Amino acid sequence: MSQSTLSHPSAASPNRFQAVFDQIANGAIEREQNRILAYDAVEALRQSGFTAVRIPQKLGGENLSLRETFRLLVKLAAADSNLPQIIRAHFAFVEGERQRLTETGSGSSAGKWLETIHAGAIFGAAMAELGKATETTTTLTPKEDKWFLNGTKYYSTGSLYADWIAVVAVHDDKRYRVAVPTTAAGVTRVDDWDGFGQRLTGSGTTIFENVELSKEQIYHVLPKDASPIDRFFTAFYQNFHLATLAGIAQAALHETIEFVRPRTRVFGVPGQSFQREDPLVQTVIGRLSSLAFAAEALVDRVSTTLEEASLLREQGLPDTASQQAELEAFKAQQVIIPLVLDATTSLFEVGGASASSDKRRLDRFWRNARVLASHNPAIQRARELGDWELNGVPLDSGWTRKADAEAKNTQHFTPA
Repeated sequence: MSQSTLSHPSAASPNRFQAVFDQIANGAIEREQNRILAYDAVEALRQSGFTAVRIPQKLGGENLSLRETFRLLVKLAAADSNLPQIIRAHFAFVEGERQRLTETGSGSSAGKWLETIHAGAIFGAAMAELGKATETTTTLTPKEDKWFLNGTKYYSTGSLYADWIAVVAVHDDKRYRVAVPTTAAGVTRVDDWDGFGQRLTGSGTTIFENVELSKEQIYHVLPKDASPIDRFFTAFYQNFHLATLAGIAQAALHETIEFVRPRTRVFGVPGQSFQREDPLVQTVIGRLSSLAFAAEALVDRVSTTLEEASLLREQGLPDTASQQAELEAFKAQQVIIPLVLDATTSLFEVGGASASSDKRRLDRFWRNARVLASHNPAIQRARELGDWELNGVPLDSGWTRKADAEAKNTQHFTPA
């Protein structure tokens, strides 16, 4: 089915959230210099309704399109690149519940969670664990009519700022996804993320010690050994990082222009001279402008394909677009990362030592971009893309082979 025949969500004015983004940008350098956690910025997003823009119309939401949502995320990242990463898990939770809503109806738990978010709740996530293997050791144990959660998670991005945490745990032969209030007894959030970039994302440790849960807080159940690969969400998560990188490129361009315009001294030129009139400086700015444009254009391409995949899923049609979205996200990653790292390094060519002033913190752009680029190894994705082009081997083939083997050796499983 062509994309034009699908029913598209609503769009918003590009300037609708600009005032709150400007507010967030005004405090970005101070937060960076003094490591002030972005509670006020997150609250501003909540109050503006930004965290609820993807709530479906039938639940009273705006149902903003994915494409427009990612465009706004680029603008938010230009204001402060910590913010899109903080709310990345939140938007992924919304997207998952939107798809469950299609399968189960508005009276289901999916509808209730989306209504909770529409009322202002923010979700973080605690999925990954530190260890020698990729596995889940956090446990969920039933006792009478209650469940108890125990374990330690890392890379709990956004959880410091959240009202709820989406957690993956195991019990017997099943893997559970549960929603845990951040205020629940036994939940400890530790601000121990020590990366040299994206310092304010709250991507540290979360500890769960005998946290009591009700059955209603379990929102997804799968076989313990089921493959976690979902091509839509692989592309969705990756595009969040790409949108953040594109926003960093825009911010680097903007702040470099603001740095250059008032300057009246050019290295190696006697007397007073306007830097903005120097052909070499103009060349650097022109290149930064082009790099920022290219990064955003690639994000928009992936967003468009993700939008098509989301609409197909939510309308009960065969998903013929998610594999393409995953391919596009991995290809875009190969291009956007070097573009943005180039931009965040080249900007220093226009200012000499003055550009390294700690008051401007122009270094934050490269540090943040480098850390974001390290989250999902581009070199591994490049190899997979080559294997796909040469041999037709699907992306994430390691998980795919595991899933195929499991399908042959296990019976069909119906979630509880």
